[in-house]
Amino acid sequence: MPLFTQGHALIIGAGADLPNTVADAEGFAAILKAPQHCAYPPEQVQVLTEEDATRQHILIALEHLEHHSTSESTVIFYFSGHGYRAGNPATAYYLMPHGYDVAHLAQTALSGTELAVRLRALPARKLLLLLDCCHAGGFTQTPPLPLQKSPLPPEALALLAEGRGRVLIASSQENELSFAGNPYSAFTLALVEALCGVGAAQQDGYVRVADLALHARQVVPERTGDRQHPVLNFEQADNFILAFYAGGETQPKALPFTREPEIEPSPGAWRGFDQHGQIIHGNQLNIAPVIYGAVQGPLVIQEGAQTVRGDHNVVVRMGDVHGGTLNISAPTPATEELSCPHCGATLRPEAKFCPRCGAPVR
Repeated sequence: MPLFTQGHALIIGAGADLPNTVADAEGFAAILKAPQHCAYPPEQVQVLTEEDATRQHILIALEHLEHHSTSESTVIFYFSGHGYRAGNPATAYYLMPHGYDVAHLAQTALSGTELAVRLRALPARKLLLLLDCCHAGGFTQTPPLPLQKSPLPPEALALLAEGRGRVLIASSQENELSFAGNPYSAFTLALVEALCGVGAAQQDGYVRVADLALHARQVVPERTGDRQHPVLNFEQADNFILAFYAGGETQPKALPFTREPEIEPSPGAWRGFDQHGQIIHGNQLNIAPVIYGAVQGPLVIQEGAQTVRGDHNVVVRMGDVHGGTLNISAPTPATEELSCPHCGATLRPEAKFCPRCGAPVR
């Protein structure tokens, strides 16, 4: 199969308090590299997730992209994570990568101005910005700057106006939250489908910018009960080709998943946790976390002035908590020595089986 040799991409999934962004980024990158679909050369698709998705790593990746792309390249910049407008009144836009610190935004986040400068330096005449900015999260303490949700950096919009080969598609309007899902978020799912040829205006083997934009604009509101609407800005751009959708052939191939996709019932409803001090924030109407199994260690549920505490094997399921903050704390270390009830061997606090006799101890 041929390669879409002009294709370059930088794919970022911030992770941390938004674990679904990692799956979104990896899935989006996989479809770009899939030889039976978009057929981007694998070495031309940079993927940064979790600890690799810091501000410094993003800047290094952008510099790499600048040096390895040409004027004939097609470049996709995809970011999945938080997007915020800071200041009072709002004066600056930031993409919040892994490890951001609201007290040191200039050193840990990526401002819209800086992003525009870096993208302007790229020689490619065809550039697509995709922002899957999730806004269901929040901060554990009041930040030093008021933060307002916003998926569209004005600096990027100004950059787009400079050329006819620059397009921005954001996952949601400023006053909306982004819906996660399985296998991907509502927005990224639409992008992956379009990159596989779903909704292609021309069955000629190519995915164009308008195919992505119009498909997302149609299916995301349908899948979210008309509560999320992608924002499109490509009025000043040509409808340029982004990729193959069938590895150079014209007949679309099967989508890269077999199960029927699912979208969470409300933003943040499927937010995961790791029992290590993770704090899960919901929207103002319903935090609605889904927690499977038991929580080992103290569980604190704060709802207004009410605090409910549990210590072990607490199960909280979707719909049990409305509003407020759900705080999953790390397990409390044992203060007394534990021993096996069968052979008397000393046990580690987290042991489930005896290391001497192998008997279950929990």
